[in-house]
Amino acid sequence: MNGGDALYLAHWMGESGLADLLPNLDDKLWVGLSAGSMVMTPRIGSDFVGWNPPGGGDRALGVVDFSIFPHSGADGCPWNTMENAEKWAAEIGNKAYVSDIHTAFKVVNGTVEVVSEGTWKLLSSYRNNRLFWPPR
Repeated sequence: MNGGDALYLAHWMGESGLADLLPNLDDKLWVGLSAGSMVMTPRIGSDFVGWNPPGGGDRALGVVDFSIFPHSGADGCPWNTMENAEKWAAEIGNKAYVSDIHTAFKVVNGTVEVVSEGTWKLLSSYRNNRLFWPPR
């Protein structure tokens, strides 16, 4: 699933019934790029909200237990800096990864493996500018 708007994608995956099918598709592979990856996370953060879903907020599908700050350091996204990613992570409040365009996440049975020829960082969970691990 290529990029776009993660919340719009999450909304229509829910409306179509696809979101309900995902937990039962054990023999299938989901490949997402940008918003196509972010849609699988619990939250995308207000920085990435473009389309506002009917219920508001920044909640995505929550198939995985971490959020993604994509395109870090990308030429076309000069605002996607580590400093901005850390501010974003403080809002998210759950485990989060910052990744560039050369990084992928492989999740099998809840175990995350980062596959990268680029730059990425795991940001622990932040709440009220205080670090918490594990996420609550």
